[in-house]
Amino acid sequence: MTNLGYTPEEPIAAIATALAPGALGIVRGSGKNCIELLAEKFSRPKALKEAEGNTLVYGWIVDGKEKIDEVMVGVYRGPKSFTGEDMVEIFCHGGTSVVKSIHSLLLKNGFRQAERGEYTFRGYINGKSDLTKAEAIREIIDSKTDVSRGHAAGRLAGELFEEINDIKKLVVDTLAAIEVEIEYPEDEETISDAFDHEKILLAKKRLQSLVNSWGAEKLYQDGARVVLCGKTNAGKSSLFNSLLKEERAIVSDIEGTTRDYLECWASFDGIPVRLFDTAGLRETEDYVEAVGVSRTKDLSKEADLIFYLVDSDCGLADEDKEFILAKKNIPLILVWNKCDKVESINKFQSDKIPNVFVSAKKGTGIGDLIAASKNILNSQQTGDKEHAGLGTERQKVAVQEALVRISHALEAEEDHYSLDAVVQDLEDCLDSLGEVTGEITPDDVLESIFSHFCVGK
Repeated sequence: MTNLGYTPEEPIAAIATALAPGALGIVRGSGKNCIELLAEKFSRPKALKEAEGNTLVYGWIVDGKEKIDEVMVGVYRGPKSFTGEDMVEIFCHGGTSVVKSIHSLLLKNGFRQAERGEYTFRGYINGKSDLTKAEAIREIIDSKTDVSRGHAAGRLAGELFEEINDIKKLVVDTLAAIEVEIEYPEDEETISDAFDHEKILLAKKRLQSLVNSWGAEKLYQDGARVVLCGKTNAGKSSLFNSLLKEERAIVSDIEGTTRDYLECWASFDGIPVRLFDTAGLRETEDYVEAVGVSRTKDLSKEADLIFYLVDSDCGLADEDKEFILAKKNIPLILVWNKCDKVESINKFQSDKIPNVFVSAKKGTGIGDLIAASKNILNSQQTGDKEHAGLGTERQKVAVQEALVRISHALEAEEDHYSLDAVVQDLEDCLDSLGEVTGEITPDDVLESIFSHFCVGK
C-alpha cells in the first residue's frame, strides 16, 4: 500500500457489512491495542480486556452515559486471527444509524478508517496468506454461481499455492544438482549429468496445464454472453423467461413486441451467463423497432454463443439461413421452438451447428439446450478441470513467463549451453512463480490487487 498514512499495526476500523437495514451489522477493528481501545467504549471493559482469543463478550457500546447499542464483541488474539494481529468484531443490530454511529465512535477514539482491502493486506504481510489466497477472497465475493465460488474456494484452501510449490520444488531440486556440478566440476563438460531432464519436463507440463486453465476459470468468473436471435414471434421472449424461470420479458402474439434488448444473469449448470433477449429480425418502417433490430445485430457480433430461434411450424426461411451462415466465427445453436406443435422437422444440416428442439412455453428441451450450451462453451477451453486453476490475469501472466523461462532452459540443455546459462533461466522461472504467490511482488502490483477489495475486507 503506497498511501503515506498507512502504518502497520495502527488500529483500523471499517463497516464490514452492507450499509442497509438488516438483522445484523458488523464493525471490524484490527491493530495494536484495538481491544483496549474498544474497551474504553464498552460497558464491561474488564471482561473485554481479559477475554481469550476466539471468544464472544456481551455488553453495550457506550459513549459517556449514552448507550449506543446492545452488542456481542468477537475477540481475536494475534497471531491467531485473519490479519495476524489482535482483532475485534462488533455484532450489532443492523440499522444503518446504529452501524454508522458505532463506526464513527471508533474513529473518534483511536482508530483510523481502513483502506480498501487493508485487512486482507495485513493478513498477507503477516504471513497468514499468500497472494493466491488473498485474490481468492475477492473471487468468492464476486462469484456468480456455486461452481465459480467452489473454484475460488479451492484456491483459498491452498490448491493453487500447493501446485506452485510442487512445481518450484522440481526446479529447485534440479538447480541444486547443477550448483553441485558448478561447485565441484571434474572437467569442462556440459550439464548432461546434472540437469534432471525428466523433472524439468514435468514442471513444464504442469505449468502449461496452469496456463491452459485460465480460459475455463475466466469463463466461470466473468461468464459468457448468450444472445437470443430470430425472426419476430419465434418465441425468444418465452425462451428468455423459461431460462430465467421468471416472467422477465413481455410475451404476446403481436409482432415487434420486443423493441429493445433485455439482459439478465442466469446459470447454465454452473456457468454464469449474461442472457440477452432481442428484437425480432425483420424489415420494418417503425423507427424504434428498426433501432432494436440494429442493436440485435450488433449484440450478435459480440456474443460468445447465439441461440437462433425458429418457429418449428414455419420452418427455416431464406433469411434465417442467411443469418446463420453469416455467423461463421461465432458458436451458434439452432433452437427449434414450438416443437410440440409439429410432427417432423427438417433439421439444418451442418456439422458445426447443433439443432435443439424445445417448447419454450412448456419448458420442454430446456435441459438439452443448457447441456448443448455448456458443451460448446467448455469445448473452447483446454484446461484440466481436475487440478488447480489460475484465478486472475496477473497469475496467468506470471505463470506464462515461468513457462517461457523453463522452455528456454530445456532448449539450452539440448543445445549443450554452459551451466550458468541454464541456471539463469531456471532462477528466472522461480522468480516468476514467486510473483504468483507474492514472495517477489512490486509495491504497485500489491496496491493494484488490494485496492479493488471492499473497505471492510
